[in-house]
Amino acid sequence: MTAPPPQTETPAGQPPRLRLSGITKSYPGVVANSGISLDVQAGEIHAVLGENGAGKSTLMKIIYGAVKPDAGSVAMDGRAVTVRNPHEARALGISMVFQHFSLFDTLTVAENVWLGLDKHLTLAEVSRRITETTKAYGLQLEPARPVHTLSVGERQRVEIVRALLTQPRLLILDEPTSVLTPQAVENLFVTLRQLAAQGCSILYISHKLHEIRALCTACTVLRGGKVSGVCDPRQESNASLSRLMIGAEPPALEHREVHAGAVVLEVKQLDLPREAQFGVDLHQVALQVRAGEVVGIAGVSGNGQKELLYALSGEDTRAADGAIVVKGQAAGKRGPGARRALGLHFVPEERLGRGAVPSLSLARNLLLTRKEAVSGSGWLNRSRLQAQAGRIIAEYKVKAGGPHAVAKSLSGGNLQKFIMGREIDAKPELLIVSQPTWGVDVGAATQIRGELLKLRDAGCAVLVVSEELEELFDICDRLYVMAKGQLSPSLPRADATVELVGQWMSGLWTSGAPHQDATQAVAEASA
Repeated sequence: MTAPPPQTETPAGQPPRLRLSGITKSYPGVVANSGISLDVQAGEIHAVLGENGAGKSTLMKIIYGAVKPDAGSVAMDGRAVTVRNPHEARALGISMVFQHFSLFDTLTVAENVWLGLDKHLTLAEVSRRITETTKAYGLQLEPARPVHTLSVGERQRVEIVRALLTQPRLLILDEPTSVLTPQAVENLFVTLRQLAAQGCSILYISHKLHEIRALCTACTVLRGGKVSGVCDPRQESNASLSRLMIGAEPPALEHREVHAGAVVLEVKQLDLPREAQFGVDLHQVALQVRAGEVVGIAGVSGNGQKELLYALSGEDTRAADGAIVVKGQAAGKRGPGARRALGLHFVPEERLGRGAVPSLSLARNLLLTRKEAVSGSGWLNRSRLQAQAGRIIAEYKVKAGGPHAVAKSLSGGNLQKFIMGREIDAKPELLIVSQPTWGVDVGAATQIRGELLKLRDAGCAVLVVSEELEELFDICDRLYVMAKGQLSPSLPRADATVELVGQWMSGLWTSGAPHQDATQAVAEASA
């Protein structure tokens, strides 16, 4: 790692595609960006690394015109520009895929994409281009689907396609591969390299260090809102990149031998028709999670995970009562509160809206699932509630203005840390988590995964639904794969490979019965 290089012209004498000089942005109580200078050359794939709250998203929003800087300047191809809004950014050839999506729920996929394109195109033409683009990049997306019926992963695909259709000269990608299979990630990388070869510059934000090392040719590291240095990620290891980003290497996870106990969650041949027009029917879903084990469900978003999680959390009570059993008690018809009384806690993939109320403080958001500060007669002990929230904020290193900070004021990663801390701190007997480390930095991800393993070692049954294969391989004792509303056989972690799970994500675990012996399924998939 070196100090930030002097801002010089490229060897060919051309100015950089993007030049930031002295960018500063402050909010009440926090300096998000402080004097940041950055050059991105034409055709360069440039990574931006940093902890949650390091200022990455704020800086990208300034480039895209969504946030106005307090000081500093922006230049495109050597010409000073003032980007006052995203429309002006797109006119300059800048496109961005946000970590938090900017989509209208009541509109279709095609209508949302249409909003960001030239209005001389008809909606039919936009739909045709979406279909062509999704086929070319291996992204499953239906132009006519209303956005409110899409999972988080599918919404991210809409953002990616919308950006690609603008034929950008500078493409900003914030965590773009969270919803892709390993094979689809490789296809996306091929596309990004092609775009770079054609002269498109790419700013790439990701917490997947192996992706940055494989894809990017330059990397700027932010810490505390400042540029702490630059490096060539191709010359770094995951461990060294972690040290550059957080000042230390995350401790290794302690994964002890499993001694699974009694069955805590059992799903018995669950059949559930879709509620939404573009939802996914669940077919004969069967799984078990025992005390003292972590079980993972892998798969590309939009293959029934959303429907299964609604059924398991109690938000959808249409299942037969005996199809979902918690601690030996039929729970298919019980709501979230009744299941919580059985020891089930749940972390949804949607942080704002389901995991937390945006306009409420962190302390008040505790009351969504925690009642320790409420007396038997219904009185709220405010001091106890504040102390409880403060303890979680401190333990999980949540960067926030204290227990009174409203949920929507936190970065995505910090809000995720708080929500995960809220549920893990409850010491549940069964914890169901969707995307536990989505958008958090490498240090926080290691902490969260370590806490999940501690829960397991204490006897908790843990079910993790994630599109992060590396994460599932790190913490799970057994794996299932979900595809087209069905669940694969259970697969011991020792038998799982990226290639095998990638095949199973397409539903290729068997041509026969959906719940045959895993050993036989592995043999068939390897043949």
